[in-house]
Amino acid sequence: MKQILVIGIGAGNPDYITLQAVKALNRADVFFLMDKGESKDKLIDLRREICERYITDQAYRFVEATSPERERGEVDYRASVEELNMAKQLTFERLIHEEMADGECAGFLVWGDPALYDSTIRILQAILASGRCEFEFEVIPGITSVQALCAQHKMPLNRIGQSIEITTGRRLAAGQVGDADSLVVMLDAQDAYHQVADSETEIYWGAYLGTPDELLISGKLKDVAQEIERVRKAARLANGWIMDTYLLRKP
Repeated sequence: MKQILVIGIGAGNPDYITLQAVKALNRADVFFLMDKGESKDKLIDLRREICERYITDQAYRFVEATSPERERGEVDYRASVEELNMAKQLTFERLIHEEMADGECAGFLVWGDPALYDSTIRILQAILASGRCEFEFEVIPGITSVQALCAQHKMPLNRIGQSIEITTGRRLAAGQVGDADSLVVMLDAQDAYHQVADSETEIYWGAYLGTPDELLISGKLKDVAQEIERVRKAARLANGWIMDTYLLRKP
């Protein structure tokens, strides 16, 4: 039986790797790396660095595949994500069929944690449900950008007795958020923090968390919103991509 390990590798710092993840890395015969283009080579390089640093007991190999892109622009978001995951499913099926022998173990190295805004688990479940592949898989949790953000700003995620919501920039921009005391926003491509009505709200923002390119800004929205937008645009231009997360906290 083929074995699949879905390994959370943390939010960018190789030191975020857990002992459980190290043990999992040393079980894998092959690692599947999803190439997202030249501008994101650092994401592939970090995965290779993690393997070089932590694998000591196992011979292993890398297999790269081009990661499908989601259709953007004026399209139905949910439909575009479903199409993307279907394309990824076909890619994963091919890798499992063609790049693994029976009895081998393969690893998917997932940025952050596999349970938070990542589709690897649901894609593998869909493959199993289709009956076209047989394998067993395990999930190894990792440190998320949410945890890294709070650590770098030296603050707790929640206030005592208060609620937390984790959402996306798309939902914040559309006003589709609840009344939580602390709101964590991920995947914000449109500077949706500008949509927050109360400018006294505090924001704790971070980009490329845990990496040498890390950026941190915090303060009241009325004081730092323009700075965040400026820094964010400059970072995206310089790197070709950006990963950022922020926490909004009511006054």
